[in-house]
Amino acid sequence: MTQVFDSVWFDVNLATMEGDGYGIIENAALAIKDGRIAWLGKREDLPAFDAFATPTYQGKGGWLTPGLIDCHTHIVYGGNRAKEFEMRLEGASYQEIANAGGGIVSTVKATRAADEETLYVSAKNRLNALMKEGVTTVEIKSGYGLDVETELKMLRIARLLGEHHPVDVKTTFLGAHALPPEFKDNSDGYIDLVCGEMMQAVVDEELADCVDAFCESVGFDLAQTKRVFEAAKGHGLPVKLHAEQMSNLGGSAMAAGFNALSVDHIEYLDEDGVKAIKSAGTTAVVLPGAFYFLRETKQPPIDLLRKHQVPMAIATDANPGSSPLCSLQLMLNMACTLFKMTPYEALAGVTVNAAKALNIYDNVGSLAIGKQADIVLWDIEHPAQLSYQFGVNPCQQIIKNGAIV
Repeated sequence: MTQVFDSVWFDVNLATMEGDGYGIIENAALAIKDGRIAWLGKREDLPAFDAFATPTYQGKGGWLTPGLIDCHTHIVYGGNRAKEFEMRLEGASYQEIANAGGGIVSTVKATRAADEETLYVSAKNRLNALMKEGVTTVEIKSGYGLDVETELKMLRIARLLGEHHPVDVKTTFLGAHALPPEFKDNSDGYIDLVCGEMMQAVVDEELADCVDAFCESVGFDLAQTKRVFEAAKGHGLPVKLHAEQMSNLGGSAMAAGFNALSVDHIEYLDEDGVKAIKSAGTTAVVLPGAFYFLRETKQPPIDLLRKHQVPMAIATDANPGSSPLCSLQLMLNMACTLFKMTPYEALAGVTVNAAKALNIYDNVGSLAIGKQADIVLWDIEHPAQLSYQFGVNPCQQIIKNGAIV
């Protein structure tokens, strides 16, 4: 029986990221129908189809992988922190930078002052940079408004990007990111605002797919973070957490109690915390860009995560202060060189496991029949090459929802 396809790819090798390892199928073909993968396998097993009526594409021996997923970004923001970067390298302390108006407060000020068009255009430029390297899905957090009006503005822009850009956008409400100046010495009062009026406004406009918080000595404590998660649960929103970046407060274990989708950073996560997130089915997201940019020395517990078979995702953490880096390919290399992850673990970290961190694995993250046809064609000889080299972009073609971008 002749099959009906919208397009067929020949002369390709597949890294499906299904099953063991890369899920490699060499000398393969892949067919797309209605924006989804309709068939994949060995070229000689491709079912008959109308080759005259079906567009066909030659991969010239390249490799198809799932579209990459950046599952932790902050790409909607105003201004930049280049001056702060320079001051730090010249020896200024954190307090001196803060006294000079630097730190997250400077980004909050710039984001509040920026109009929506300015924020949209700058974020779109960052999104374009990610897409050019094979990224087809991005998570975007709020958190640089820290008031109702600006948090909503950031999330509206993130939603707008998802509507008018080929890359799919998942939005995360991160009102509990830092303490705004107007709530100095009143962190509980600010959490009241986050859990009450602010989150309600986000929910009323359906602007968030998830809720996040920064649980740390310079952020919010366990009790305050728990309040945010309880409020999110009351609205039926899943949670994730910036946790164990600078110290071990037990945030990951607490988040596991709420079945968090992910815990992110986690340099100080201990084995009890690893066991807790494993039990909850929570994904560990490591952020080598922030580790590198802040010149940290405490690495995330990769061996413990391997031992307990916790899914490990990788993301850019693209933001103006601690990771002004819009390259997921660079993160692949950094995860291997800085954290000693394997090239397979790195690629899984931006495909299958990144999809798990956003609760979208049923739809994307691997090449499988029925999944959304988000696919990248690479000019490489083996998938390990994606982690090995940086600076020469091997991305040849991006297929999004079955259509060439």
